[in-house]
Amino acid sequence: MKSNPADDFVAPKCLESIEILYQDDDIVVIDKPSGLLSLSGKHPLNKDSVHHRIVQDFPNALMCHRLDLGTSGVMIIALNKPAIAHINRQFELRSIKKTYQAVLMGSVVNEEGVLTFSLKKGEFPRHVVCELQGKYSESHYKVVGRNDASSDFPNSTKVIFTPKTGRTHQLRIHSQAFGHSILGDDLYGDELCQQSANRLMLNAYSLEFAHPTKSQRMTFLSESLF
Repeated sequence: MKSNPADDFVAPKCLESIEILYQDDDIVVIDKPSGLLSLSGKHPLNKDSVHHRIVQDFPNALMCHRLDLGTSGVMIIALNKPAIAHINRQFELRSIKKTYQAVLMGSVVNEEGVLTFSLKKGEFPRHVVCELQGKYSESHYKVVGRNDASSDFPNSTKVIFTPKTGRTHQLRIHSQAFGHSILGDDLYGDELCQQSANRLMLNAYSLEFAHPTKSQRMTFLSESLF
C-alpha cells in the first residue's frame, strides 16, 4: 500500500521555547518560535508541538488556529469551550486583525498592493493557484524596507502583509505567484530562495481580537522579524 507523505514527514527538533505573552482563565496568548509544529503529527517523532507543550501547563488548552511549521509569531489558545467558540466566531467573521512580517526575494516594484490569487489543494503538502476551482484569497502588502547587496539578506524586500482571508499557505503562495517568494521557503521557493535564509522569513507579527469574556479588544505583538 502506498504510504502517505504526511505520515512520513519528520520535523527537525525545535530547541526554542514558547514565550507566553498573556494568560488568564479564558485564553493564553503565545509567541511561537519558527520550526515548531502547531499540532503534533501522526509520525511518533512529531510529538513535539505548540499544543503538546502548552497542555503540560494548561491541560484544557484548545487550539484556535495554526501557524505553519516555519512561521513564527502570535497565536491565541483557548482554555475552555465558550472561549474557543467566541474566538472561532471572530475568525469566521474576519473580525480578528492580523499582520505578518515577511522578507521577499528581489525588489518589489510597487510600494503597496493587493494579491488575489485563488487557491486549492495540490499534491501534499503544497497548495496551488487555480482561478477556476480555487477559493478566493486576498492579501494586502506594504513595503517597509529594502535590503541592498551589503545586507544579511541582499537584494530583498521587507513587507507587511495584511491577509483578508486565511487559506493554507496563502502568503507563501501569493508571494511566489507574484514573483517574490519568501526567503527560506522550502515549499514554494526555488533553490536560491531556500538557501537564502536558515528559516522561513515569515512572522505573525500582530493579532488584534475581542477578549471572549471581557468587553475589550486586545492587541499582541511578536518579537519583530526585522
